[in-house]
Order: sequence, then C-alpha cells, then structure tokens
Amino acid sequence: MSPLPNKPENKPQIPSFSSGPCPKRPEWSLQALEGALLGRSHRSKPGKAKLKAAIEETRALLGVPADHHIGIVAGSDTGAVEMALWNLLGARGVDVLAWESFGRDWVTDVVEELRVEPVRQMLAEYGELPNLAEVDFSNDVVFVWNGTTSGVKLAHADWIPDDRDGLAICDATSAAFAMPLPWAKLDVVTFSWQKVLGGEGAHGMLILGPRAVERLESFAPARPLPKLFRLKKKGKLDTAIFAGATINTPSLLCVEDYLDALAWARKVGGLEAMIARSEANLAAISAWVGNSERVAFLARNEANRSNTSICLRFTGDAVARLDDDGQAAFATRVAQLLEEEDVAYDIGAYRSAPPGLRIWGGATVERKDIEALLPWIDWAYDVAAAESAS
Repeated sequence: MSPLPNKPENKPQIPSFSSGPCPKRPEWSLQALEGALLGRSHRSKPGKAKLKAAIEETRALLGVPADHHIGIVAGSDTGAVEMALWNLLGARGVDVLAWESFGRDWVTDVVEELRVEPVRQMLAEYGELPNLAEVDFSNDVVFVWNGTTSGVKLAHADWIPDDRDGLAICDATSAAFAMPLPWAKLDVVTFSWQKVLGGEGAHGMLILGPRAVERLESFAPARPLPKLFRLKKKGKLDTAIFAGATINTPSLLCVEDYLDALAWARKVGGLEAMIARSEANLAAISAWVGNSERVAFLARNEANRSNTSICLRFTGDAVARLDDDGQAAFATRVAQLLEEEDVAYDIGAYRSAPPGLRIWGGATVERKDIEALLPWIDWAYDVAAAESAS
C-alpha cells in the first residue's frame, strides 16, 4: 500500500454541508430564539403576529407580487407540493417533469396516487434536463426548479409561455432565496424553511398566484381532501390561511428561527446578496473542479449547474477500474473519511442518486469554508484510492 497523503492544515470553521436540513446562518446561536412565544397559542394575538410577520417578510425579500397568496403549511416542502397537487390537478391533463429523486416523487403522486389522466411523464437521467421544448402548456405542468439530488437547475423560464392554459406548479425548495424566480411565469411555488435559509424542518411555504386561485375556486376535485389539505371555505380561498391562521399547529420556536433567518438575509443585503453568496460558493467549486482529475460535475451543462445542491461524481483511474458496487463503496468511503475528520458532515450523494458527493452551497455557507473543504476532498479521494488498490 502506498504511503497515505498528508492531511491539509486548515479545516472548515463550520463543517455542515447538508442539503437538508441545511446549515444555520453564520454566527447563529440559541440566543436567536429568546423571543420565541413558547407556551403560547399560535391563535393568540402575538402568535398570529409572528406568523403574519413571517409571511410579510418572505414576500418582501423574495419580491412576491401583492396578488399572490403566501401560506405557512405543514409537512415541509413535501406537504406544500402535495397540498397543491391534491387541490388543483384533474381539471386538465398533466405534464410532470422529473430529472432527480423528488421530481420522481411527484410523478408517483400524479400517476399512482391521484391517477390523473391524461399524464405525460417527461423524464431525464441524472445530470440532464428533459426536452423543455416538448412541454405542452395546454396541460398543467409540475416540475422542480432545482434538482436537489442531481444538482441540475433551470437556467431560465423562457420555455413557459405567458399565455399558457395550464398551471405552472413549481417546487422551488432548494431554489428560493438562492436563484431568481420569475413570478409571472409560475402559478404555484413551494419551498421549506430548512433549505436556503437554514431553518428548521416540518414547515412549508405555499405561494398561489391569481391563476392558481381561480382554478382552486372553480374546480372541485373528485377526491377526498384531508383537513391538512383544505384550502377553501364555502367554495372560496380561505384567505385566513394566508394571513397567519395556519390549518394546524406550527412550532413557534421554529417560527422564531425562521424570522431570525429572514432578518439575517435582510442584513446581508437581501435577495441579490443571498444569490451572490451562493453563486460564489459554486464559483469556488467550479474553479477547483476545472483543475481536478478526481471529480466532475454531475450536471453536464454548465448553465444548469446548481449553486445550492452541488453534485459531483468521481473520475480518474482509481474509480474507472471499479465496478458499480465498488464505485458506490468508494464514494461512501470518501464521505466517511471527511466526517471522521470533522471536515464535512452529510455530503454523500442522495441514496437514489449516482455515487458521489453533494455539497450544499446555499447562502448560509461561507465561501471560505467551501475553499477549506476542497483540499480535504482531494485527500480523502487519495486515501480511498490507496485503500481500494491494496
């Protein structure tokens, strides 16, 4: 066995690179939660005020138009997406796009659970996008903006027509606060607190544009809706849900944490600064990958490379000589070595994605920590290569 390489001198100050729940904002501490309304009802006047403040500050920072409704819902982004699908689909056909794990979950929902007809499944392999020119907007269209498990994002919304008949239903959970979202092109947008803002799990955000509200009020799906999914009252949108009167009980501790994250986002410069911080992290990784024989991006098209869920695959002779199981074991070993050294936590590829690494590059991650991480990946690769060759 060849001598093992020397370890790099510097480590990331914060070794958290998980793609969900994502790292907390820089300098976060439990003191940020001192104003939480613990032991108080979310229906109380101060409780509703906190929830309404979360909605209003989300609108202000993301630039959500005044005619769009923003609600806090249960079940994180999954709950928000499925609330939209269960309420809105069935009035016309559906095109459902998928190029990674969570998009495939929405395919399962539409095809196997809701059984909407007709349905077109527009699928692509990891690292690719479906042919967007073939999307039919006489149908409702369901898609993710950013592939959290493939590292492939939409570069723009030019493929979505302004005069579309169907609804554009967009899961933007790993895009909101890190990528521009064209509100005029999107009828439904969802995300969760636990992604780009580094909030806590279990809370989702559902944003409905005017066309989605029109569909909701004019269409009654022939399926039962559990209480958690009911958005209408007497046939009309229940606007109270979008003013802080949540359907079920939220965690006011998590609400306080989300408000703190929003305040931090405003402090660092708002949406443009948040996007810039994330893009700087991608730039650091791109420069390293460009000079590496060990790794490559999973996303094949540079324009579609995610700046949040940055997915890498291993290359080089050490990997090429391995079979599929060997490559999976190699990737697992690299992630294990990084965690054992307290250099990077939770950066292995998603369980159903190709073997490799998934590094979160959202705005709460400091570029200096990304830059400190990269030499350690080289080190872990070389250690894993030496071990597999022995």
